[in-house]
Amino acid sequence: MRERFVYLDHASTTPVRPEVLEAMLPYFTQKYGNASSLYSIGRESKKAMEEARIKVAAALGAQPGEIYFTGSGTEADNWAIKGAAYANRKKGKHIITSAIEHHAVLHTCQYLEREGFEVTYLPVNEKGLVSPDDVRAAIRDDTVLISIMFANNEIGTIQPIAEIGKIAGEKGVYFHTDAVQAVGNVEINVSGMGIDLLSLSGHKFYGPKGVGALYVRKGVKITSFMHGGGQERGRRASTENIPAIVGLGKAIELATLDMEERNQKLIALRDRTINEVLKRIPHVRLNGDRQRRLPGNVNFSFEYIEGESLLLMLDMKGIAASSGSACTSGSLDPSHVLLAIGLPHEVAHGSLRLTFGEENTQEDVDYLLEVLPGIVERLRAMSPLYEEKEGSQCTVKK
Repeated sequence: MRERFVYLDHASTTPVRPEVLEAMLPYFTQKYGNASSLYSIGRESKKAMEEARIKVAAALGAQPGEIYFTGSGTEADNWAIKGAAYANRKKGKHIITSAIEHHAVLHTCQYLEREGFEVTYLPVNEKGLVSPDDVRAAIRDDTVLISIMFANNEIGTIQPIAEIGKIAGEKGVYFHTDAVQAVGNVEINVSGMGIDLLSLSGHKFYGPKGVGALYVRKGVKITSFMHGGGQERGRRASTENIPAIVGLGKAIELATLDMEERNQKLIALRDRTINEVLKRIPHVRLNGDRQRRLPGNVNFSFEYIEGESLLLMLDMKGIAASSGSACTSGSLDPSHVLLAIGLPHEVAHGSLRLTFGEENTQEDVDYLLEVLPGIVERLRAMSPLYEEKEGSQCTVKK
């Protein structure tokens, strides 16, 4: 029997806020009209969708006409990268990205390589930071797009987005950022940061799954992603998911309103966890930048253990966590992010990502700190490499 349940995987997904669900419900059963229809309940859906568009734009410092709703953050990434590449292929076929992007970006770039585009994958330093100087040096006459994520989904490192945006603007190259982990967690102003294209996903900030958005700065050349009807001003065909769009609008509005207060709480939980784990458990490394970090993100690598075993034993104690991106949880390969920051394979395999949310408390941290050291010690006791390192038989905590 589990003693309690502590959810520490908010980077994977978040619960829907009650206020968000309440805003969505009428659009399932009462205001169910197609937003493209002319009769009253269709017009009600259209009005609700445009109100949500205004809320998303306000959260990003954009104009409502620059916001396009999608089915996910992955779709938004695909559309931004493929759309900008195809629309500007007369200028060139070169794209710049980083080695630690989400697979929604990396796999899209790899697809474009098979289509004849050339992609430069920039390295990062040991903290997971892209160098603006490396971005500048990589730009060629035929570069059509730079795509650098705002904040990493595994190690939480926040990139120098404004600096990169300035460089892209000076060179006349479009700049896209995958901001799926950042929206609702950090302040974003697309015009002030020189961002031309930005992807986001509703379920990362207490909105519903299955809805995202793409910001496209006015004047940016980008091809349509889905063909069919004339929805989203002819750029993204498909009947709009009005309940989800309404939920996305409400969620981003709420996330923006209480961001500063919420982040102070998350930072306190994050920093206490980091400090105590590093103090209590030997042979552990914090991954990512200590300061330039998402408020609720903690990522450790524990030597001499497997991350999967660690997750299963935490789950038995009622703690939900992850070893990295939820999108690759079935893979046996170590995280490409951890390898990119210089970790050897065997250490990268022992990773643990803890991501806090607004419902977490200091009592949750107390419980984590109560059970984690014993689990790590128990797993290490089964490792001959750890026995050899310590030079003596490990003792298992009961």
